[in-house]
Amino acid sequence: METNFVETVPIKVDENNVWRVGKTRVTVDTIVAAYNEGATAEEIAMQYSSVSLADVYSIISFYLNRQNDVEIYLEKRREQAQKVRAENEIRSNTNGLRERLLARKSNGKS
Repeated sequence: METNFVETVPIKVDENNVWRVGKTRVTVDTIVAAYNEGATAEEIAMQYSSVSLADVYSIISFYLNRQNDVEIYLEKRREQAQKVRAENEIRSNTNGLRERLLARKSNGKS
């Protein structure tokens, strides 16, 4: 008797195209990074208690089976993060901030 089972991967894509684990706020990026840093599925599930152990294993399995696709997604996420960081640095120009704060402190203003 042959039975085929189909298991769905608990990945939900949010409004910002971020892959999240099931109904949690934990990103696939987070699970994959922890796994690549050497954490076991059990350690990951303990660290992110909103994610079940079964879901952690499912995400790791998905990653290992579709590593190229996941790495492409992760690279896009890194590029987006770098772009946001650069935009934030432009918006919050901190050139001379240390000097201004020290001058304010020496003038008795806090």
